[in-house]
Amino acid sequence: MILELDCGNSFIKWRVIEPIGKSAFAEGVVGSDMALIEGLKVVPGLSLARCRMVSVRAVEETERLVEALVRTFNLVVSVAAPAREMSGVRNGYREFERLGLDRWLAMLGAFKLAKRACLVLDFGTAATADYVGADGEHLGGFICPGMPLMRNQLRTHTRKIRYDDVEAERALERLSPGRTTVEAVERGCALMLRGFVLTQLEQARVYWGDNFTVFLTGGDAQLIADAVPEARLVPDLVFVGLAMACPLP
Repeated sequence: MILELDCGNSFIKWRVIEPIGKSAFAEGVVGSDMALIEGLKVVPGLSLARCRMVSVRAVEETERLVEALVRTFNLVVSVAAPAREMSGVRNGYREFERLGLDRWLAMLGAFKLAKRACLVLDFGTAATADYVGADGEHLGGFICPGMPLMRNQLRTHTRKIRYDDVEAERALERLSPGRTTVEAVERGCALMLRGFVLTQLEQARVYWGDNFTVFLTGGDAQLIADAVPEARLVPDLVFVGLAMACPLP
């Protein structure tokens, strides 16, 4: 079995797949290295041989997690690394190694699936947009705060904004003007993300007309999905790219 890890700024997304068929044997999202290891220990029938990982964390943090995985499960770990070019996609950053690895892998996965120009929209702690031309050239992208960052900033800097995650989820059942603080904040942030998306679609049409594919990925992608009905919702897009960056025998 293969363990795949997407180590973001706030959470670790993980899944275990079978080498043949590549269907998910188990999967989850955790908030810490310890929670990951303890959670894996209790997966029934788990038999890990290899691990591939993408991490946007500091090098030291990533190394500590690798060491803990090797020590606990005695497996081989492959960590995705920056690249100027891979699988027909050319990194568009002036300093290619500074492009976030999660964005890079999502682009690799999108280009593989689309086989044409694509706009990759990822909604996690930050919201990102990346443009990949039909020739595989990465034209650049945009980064703005995602729902968690917008929400937390308002909670931190505005004394009267206090509510829990259950209230937040309930508030997003519709997008009419809010009649409570939680509704006003959650719906306002959601509409800001939608505005971000619509702006990206306009930009993509300037480049490619209608000859491109839109991909939505990330933990909050579902909030945007109905605003872009033509988009492909691929929650595990980073894992598609990770398999390309870290092929295992």
